[in-house]
Amino acid sequence: MKITSNPTDFIPHIAAAVKTLTDRKDEVNKLNVFPVPDGDTGTNISLTMEAVLGELLALPANATDAEVRKAITHGSLMGARGNSGVITSQILRGFCEGLATVEGFDAAGVSAALAKSVEVAFSAVRKPVEGTILTVLRDTANEAKELALCEVSLQEFLLGLRDAAYVSVRNTPELLPVLKENGVVDAGGYGLALLIDGFVASLTGETSVELELGMMRTESLGRVAIEQINDWEGSEYLYCTEFLFRSDDLDVAAAQDFLTTMGDCDLLVGSHPDFKIHVHTDDPGAVLGYMTQRGQIAEVHIHNMRLQSADRLASIETDGGSETSQSGVDVAKTYGFVAVSSGSGMDNILKSLGVDGIVSGGQTMNPSTKDLLDAIAEVKADSVYLFPNNKNIVMAATAAAEFSEKQAKVIPTISVPQAFSALFVVDQEASFDENTEAMLDAIANVHTGEVTLAIKDAKTSKGEPIKDGDTIGLIDDDLEVVGVDVASVTLELLDRLVGDQTDTLTILAGEDLAQDDFDELIEKIEAKHPELEIDAHRGEQPLYPIVLTVE
Repeated sequence: MKITSNPTDFIPHIAAAVKTLTDRKDEVNKLNVFPVPDGDTGTNISLTMEAVLGELLALPANATDAEVRKAITHGSLMGARGNSGVITSQILRGFCEGLATVEGFDAAGVSAALAKSVEVAFSAVRKPVEGTILTVLRDTANEAKELALCEVSLQEFLLGLRDAAYVSVRNTPELLPVLKENGVVDAGGYGLALLIDGFVASLTGETSVELELGMMRTESLGRVAIEQINDWEGSEYLYCTEFLFRSDDLDVAAAQDFLTTMGDCDLLVGSHPDFKIHVHTDDPGAVLGYMTQRGQIAEVHIHNMRLQSADRLASIETDGGSETSQSGVDVAKTYGFVAVSSGSGMDNILKSLGVDGIVSGGQTMNPSTKDLLDAIAEVKADSVYLFPNNKNIVMAATAAAEFSEKQAKVIPTISVPQAFSALFVVDQEASFDENTEAMLDAIANVHTGEVTLAIKDAKTSKGEPIKDGDTIGLIDDDLEVVGVDVASVTLELLDRLVGDQTDTLTILAGEDLAQDDFDELIEKIEAKHPELEIDAHRGEQPLYPIVLTVE
C-alpha cells in the first residue's frame, strides 16, 4: 500500500466508501426499528456523503490539504440530511480538524484525528445514547489508539479499525435494549462501519467485509433516537445571547470554560480569527464584558426566552409574503417563514397563512441543510422562522438557522398542522422573542395523529403483532393503533387523542384517499365527536391517507 503526498489522491478512496454505503443503503434502512415510511438512516447518510464527494470532485488537481478538509467539512454540513446525516457531518468535521494538527496519514495521525472526531461528535449531541453511531465511532477511535501504540503497519492498522467498527456494531444490541428486542443492530453505526470498510478496502486493496448482522426484526417494536439539540427547551436561564467574535489569540479552551459557568446551551464555534458565540445566561452583560476584553464583538442579539406577548393575533392575513411599496418593488418585511411540506394541499394552506418559502420534503425525503439555508436566504424578511414539520428534519433545520446570515430560528414542529397552529399566533407587531415564545406555546398544545400502512412485520410497544400492509395509527410518532382500514384507525386515534379540553380537529386527506371516502369519514367523526370543531382539507400528502391534529 502506497500513500502519496497529494491530498486529492484520497478522493477515489472516499468515492469508494460512498459507493459501498450507497450500494447497501437499503440494507441499512431495513435496520430502522420503526415500521413506517420515514427518512431512512442509510439514505440520509448516503446523501450526506454524496454531497461531500460532489465538493471534492470540484476541487482542482493541485488542491491543498486544507482545501480538501474544507470541502469535506463544508460539503457534509451543507448536504446533511436527517439526524443521522447531521451527526455524520460532525464526525467528519472533527476528523478533519484532527488531521489538521498532524503530519501525514499514518497510524498516529489517524488515531489523533479519530480522537478529535469523537470529541466533536459527542459535543454536538446533548444526551448521547449508548449503542448508536457515536458508540461505534468511540470504539473505533479507542482501537486506533491501541494499534498506534503497537506500531503495526499502516495496512494492519486500517484493517484493525475496520474490524473494530464491525465488532462495535455487533455489540450495539447489548447496549440499547430496543435493538435487542427487535433483533437488529444500530442503523447509524452500521452505516459508519460501511463507510470505514469501503475506504479501507479501496486504500489497502483488500476485499470489503460481507457480514450477516441479523438485520431482520424478531421482537417487539421499539424506537431508537439520539436526542437532538433543542435550543429552546429545558434551559434554566432567561437570555439567549449570541454574537460574532473576532480575535487572533483567543484562548478557546478558557473561553469555553467561562461560557459553561455562565449558563447552558453554550457554543463557541469557528477558528482564529473568526468565531460565533451562543449561550443561555441570566447575565449577558458579563458574557459580553469578558469577550470584549479579549477581542471585538459584532452583531449582538440578546433574546428574552420567556417573555409573553400581551396581544397575539387569532389569525394572519391570507396574502402573506413580501410587502410591496407604492412603486411596486418588493421590500423586506419584519418576519418571514419557511416550511417543509410534501403535499400540494398542504403547500397552499401554508402559503395562505403567510409562509414565504416551501421546501419539498417529508417522511421519505429529508431536505438538506443547504436546501433549507437557500430557502431562508430567498425570503425577503429581516428575520425568518423555520418549520421543519418532521422530527427527522429538526437537526438539519437547526444547522441551517445557525449558519444563516439572517436572524433565523427553528420552531420544532413535527407535522404541518402544528405549523398551522404556530402561524395563527404570529403577531407582526410583536418582538422576535415574543413571537417565538407564542409559537412554542402553541405547538406544545397540539397533538398529531397519522394514518399509514406498515411496510414490514413488527409489533407495537404493547406486543401486538403488525403485519406488512396493516393500517396503523401514530400519535406524536408513537405507534398506537393497528387496524384494517383508514376510517376505523382514524376513529380509534381520535378516541385516544380527544380529551375534556379538546375542541378543535384539523384533518388533512392524503393524495390516495378518495374524496367520497374522506367525506364519509368526516360524517362519522361528526357523529361520534359532535363537540369538535372540524377543519377538513385536502392535504394531498403521499403515503399518509390521514394527518390530523387536535387542540
